[in-house]
Amino acid sequence: MELDRKIDPIELFEKWFLEAKEKEISDPNAMQIATVSEQGYPSVRTVLLKDITDGNFIFYTNYESRKAKEISQTEKAAICFYWKSINRQVRVVGEIKKVSQEVSDIYFQSRSLGSRIGAWASLQSQPLDNRDTLLKKVDDFKKKFGKNVPRPEHWGGFKIIPKEFEFWQDGEFRLHDRFILRPNIESKLWDCQRHYP
Repeated sequence: MELDRKIDPIELFEKWFLEAKEKEISDPNAMQIATVSEQGYPSVRTVLLKDITDGNFIFYTNYESRKAKEISQTEKAAICFYWKSINRQVRVVGEIKKVSQEVSDIYFQSRSLGSRIGAWASLQSQPLDNRDTLLKKVDDFKKKFGKNVPRPEHWGGFKIIPKEFEFWQDGEFRLHDRFILRPNIESKLWDCQRHYP
């Protein structure tokens, strides 16, 4: 793959993402997000990218979850997309902040009724004695709200503000194509440097 020395990483990401959406069997928007605890232990899990706004990657979660607590402690995270169908990977490192309540409200109301109820019923990352307890909470909230389910204060969006991108493409004999982009303070285009695989 031929590269310019300066690239718009969002434009390139969206091009690769479009190809992934055409070929990936399920959840091309799945991304692994890594956070770190106060003790320095890393933790990684999969979430779904829901939007890219102003160059920021947005996902939604329970603000009382382990990931959210670690995010609040460091305000830093890394995400990684791997699309096996097109043999490509994109890694992003950056700062992470909550989106506005208005943005979270709009997205929450676009979710299915079951997902909105689930946001109330699940005490994410907390111990659960048995599944029946969860299902009873679901039933209780269905009765309480009906179809008009407001967004709980403990649920909303985060945006990852990129500070570094790595684009990776599979190569024959493991001679992969790998390049890292870092911001250029004088331009919207980012400095691009190819790296050994």
